[in-house]
Amino acid sequence: MRTLILAVAITLSTPAAAQSTIEASIPEIRKGMETWMLDNHVPGLVWGVVKDGKLVAVEGLGVQDLEARRPVTPDTAFRIASMSKAFTAYGILNLQAQGKLTLSDPASKHVPEMTPWATGITVGDLLHHSAGFVTDDPWGDRQQVRTAEEFTAMLKAGVPFQSAPGSTYEYSNFGYATLGRILTNVSGKPYQSHIGDTVFRPLGMASTTYDVFTVPSSRLARGYRWENNRWSAEPMMKDGEFGAMGGVVTTANDYAKWVAHLLSGWPAEPKAGGDGAVLRQMRYGGGIPHGRGRPGKDAPDCRMSFIYAGGLVSGNDCLLGAVLFHSGGYPGYGSHMLLLPETGVGVFAFSNRTYAAPIPAVWDAAGVLLRAGQLAKHPTPVSPALAQAYSEARRMWSEGRIDSNPAILAENMLIDRSAANWAAEFQRLKAESGACETTSPIQPTGALSGNFQWRCTTGRITGRLLLAPTNTVQIQALNLTRP
Repeated sequence: MRTLILAVAITLSTPAAAQSTIEASIPEIRKGMETWMLDNHVPGLVWGVVKDGKLVAVEGLGVQDLEARRPVTPDTAFRIASMSKAFTAYGILNLQAQGKLTLSDPASKHVPEMTPWATGITVGDLLHHSAGFVTDDPWGDRQQVRTAEEFTAMLKAGVPFQSAPGSTYEYSNFGYATLGRILTNVSGKPYQSHIGDTVFRPLGMASTTYDVFTVPSSRLARGYRWENNRWSAEPMMKDGEFGAMGGVVTTANDYAKWVAHLLSGWPAEPKAGGDGAVLRQMRYGGGIPHGRGRPGKDAPDCRMSFIYAGGLVSGNDCLLGAVLFHSGGYPGYGSHMLLLPETGVGVFAFSNRTYAAPIPAVWDAAGVLLRAGQLAKHPTPVSPALAQAYSEARRMWSEGRIDSNPAILAENMLIDRSAANWAAEFQRLKAESGACETTSPIQPTGALSGNFQWRCTTGRITGRLLLAPTNTVQIQALNLTRP
């Protein structure tokens, strides 16, 4: 399959060295995307990389429609299917932050039609796919067009259970459609309008919508099915009540703004509240662990445990570390996004073939960035409290005693080890190591803890400093060892 490379955009604000490395990574990422397209009979695809809040690389491959053969661009609109669930979850968690609902609320509190049959189902169960509903990927996609009246009738009638509510993870589009109804009822406006007012417009996502028929045909990626060794166009489904589970239509340039917003929750400030707290709930919000194999060609034997948190799957990858991800599959479309929150990097790709989610290509692209050194974790800043405590620890070492400033010591310090024994330990380490250079900075592991290393005449000293949970700066642990 021939593909047309239309655009590669490198953000000018990216530092030159990092930009050069990203540019060098593009051919390998492109090759992986092209190979995946060929193997999966995909007419068109767009992929992008977001780093530190910027879309640092974006490229269109192939065509957005087979009739006019218009090339895919970063402004081509694709349906992203179940990647829409993150917008719904974000809306629910924001309503919770505003005190308008809680995840422990019975779902029927906000959707009265569920009262006769949904005992035990909470808003959180719907959010985390633990409401007991059966997996409904093929069926759910075709419910997209349901009217409000039809969905109300469905909610009144109820659905059969696959398992007891709260007992297991099972992916449910019906559950997320129900969250859409909760957004509508609690916010007082249709969920599409609520998400538009609270996400799309504030982020400047002017080309993002739930209504595919408002997208100009010149910019729309037509969706195709590969069947009987040929492509055929899928019918375009109108927006409806199930759109909360998979109805968003967006472009690479727009979606990058959402990825950047999601990643803005990290690194986290050590204080409560704010939008960052809501974003972090999308990672830590709950769910039941379940096993998955690792996508892509790297570490094929790696199998990990994940939870479905808030519109995102959350876990710890054996190569990439902390990850958040989600796929989308829809008649005519497939998509995937992968966030590495501790590095500020996100990778995503959209395609226009039925259920063709470019999962392995996206994960392999992240592997390319890892090998290129683009996935370094954001450094944790040294807090004033930790800086003060580290200065005190160096003074203790210099004086050879720990008790010259008792106010800096938490109450356990001289109970766990006497001042005399601390002095003896300092003397022993100094005798074994010789003079030490103690000016090296501490490497924080949080606002109240950190590790450090001192080079000495005959070796080195490694240390760990831990502050107490007190309003005044106090050291509760100081560990010094000579490797």
